[in-house]
Amino acid sequence: MRNVIGIGILAVVLIGGFIFRDFLSGNAAELKVGDCFDEPASLSETVDDVQHHPCTDTHDAEVFFVADFSTADAAAYPADAEMEAWVTEKCFPAYLGYTGRDFESDPDFGIAWFQPDQESWKESQRVTCYLYRLDETPFKGSQKAA
Repeated sequence: MRNVIGIGILAVVLIGGFIFRDFLSGNAAELKVGDCFDEPASLSETVDDVQHHPCTDTHDAEVFFVADFSTADAAAYPADAEMEAWVTEKCFPAYLGYTGRDFESDPDFGIAWFQPDQESWKESQRVTCYLYRLDETPFKGSQKAA
């Protein structure tokens, strides 16, 4: 009888986690394309968790591209200029593909990204590009082109 109750509780927790995923705080490194979230108050420090939201609710940011950093020497932690060049090469075209708008002429949105810190770089070179409003006001709805 205890096993049945334990399995039932586990099932409720798993189903609840799936249903309410968009409302839970989660690991920034696990964001997926299409996820909406609130930007952390301070981006100058290491960001571990972000607050997820359904895109139909008010949020600060939306993921539009996720990829592994790839250069001739991807094992070395990239300098700021190298990362910015990679973002320009990879994320700008992805922004157009996701939103249907050219980033360089879009007056409303900017691009930012999460990357692993230097300690974590050997384990993962995953870069997550997301969009946010330049005037820093929250928005509702996905920016994905129909």
